[in-house]
Amino acid sequence: MHIAETTKQAYDALKANKLRSFLTLLALVIGVFSVIVSTTAVAVLDNYFKNTMSIMGTDVINVSKTPAVQMGGLSDEIRNRKDIDFVTAEQLEDRMQIGQSMSPDETFGVSEISHNEEETEPNVRVVGSNENYLLNNSYDLEDGRNFTPDDVQYARNVVIIGKDVQDVLFKNEYPVGKEIRFDGKPYRVVGILEAKGQIFGQSFDNFVLIPYTTALNAYGGNRNISIQVRAPAITFIDKTIDELTGILRVIRKVQPGEDNNFEISTNDSLAGTFDSFTGALYMGGFAIGLITLLGAGIGVMNIMLVSVSERTREIGIRKAVGATSKAIVSQFLMETIFICQIGGVIGMILGVGVGNLMAVWIETEPVVPLWSVAGGFFGMLIVGLIFGVYPAYKASRLDPIESLRYE
Repeated sequence: MHIAETTKQAYDALKANKLRSFLTLLALVIGVFSVIVSTTAVAVLDNYFKNTMSIMGTDVINVSKTPAVQMGGLSDEIRNRKDIDFVTAEQLEDRMQIGQSMSPDETFGVSEISHNEEETEPNVRVVGSNENYLLNNSYDLEDGRNFTPDDVQYARNVVIIGKDVQDVLFKNEYPVGKEIRFDGKPYRVVGILEAKGQIFGQSFDNFVLIPYTTALNAYGGNRNISIQVRAPAITFIDKTIDELTGILRVIRKVQPGEDNNFEISTNDSLAGTFDSFTGALYMGGFAIGLITLLGAGIGVMNIMLVSVSERTREIGIRKAVGATSKAIVSQFLMETIFICQIGGVIGMILGVGVGNLMAVWIETEPVVPLWSVAGGFFGMLIVGLIFGVYPAYKASRLDPIESLRYE
């Protein structure tokens, strides 16, 4: 029997039992959808995280009091660590030989920025750092200048503004040289930054940058900060980390044999942590999907067994006119595979579409996980074969004489 003919017979059989076919399809669609929607959403997150990490650069090392990525609550030992402050950052910069471009990183507040009659929303981050912040965080100046060492040393009231702030305050003006105000103090704009984008709805451009010494005068200095240091080259990452670890252990008076009371991370280590997290999400999605597909497969087998019972007389007639057992098996297997593939295709289309709502939410490009789609296609083929074999075998073993007598 040709595949085209078998497929047509399978289609006609499913069409003749619309409600039963619909309920079977629904179970299959839900099973495939649950797998594809989860893997698509995780693939969107994974792709976005990797794109973000590529923006941040691969040769920057981050020093912090607590882990940069936290799974669950912090232990008392980590929570009670001594803060990393600006004095630590300055001492580190003085002592390091391999590391370059040290920049402290601290958000001193969230404020409303004003210029003449224009005002931003009160959600603009006020970041304090030095002249190395832009390089370490991969920001490019659109116009104006960066901070100078004198700006930092003398705590000048100068500011570099992100693109979001510029768009609100300076719609029809050139920003550089103008005065803006926040938290009761005036600052002169010396630079404006090119747009960088968002992550999870959090804009990289909705901030102002002032010298950390200026920020300390305005907001006070009892703070836990992060420190960024750039390695001279990718190949020097490990050596730079070793140097920073040794210097920080001395500065923070860590005794020999004791664990570090600080964290050092790179984009690669953050990516490894995130890969572990997304791997767990993938496994969870697959487990849920496989359980759902198992239930759907059992439902398919049950429906096909009912179909065999209902079509016993038809099977008897076909055998009486010469149909072989192989032809009967092929027909029922094709029906099972046919309905599984239809359910699989619908589930995959819905799963990819709904999963990419995550891409819409975080404003990134959509992702079609081809490996997952291919896995869904072959998975439904396997489901059809496994759960269609017994009904097909049962149909092929029916006695033609007894089948013709069946009412």
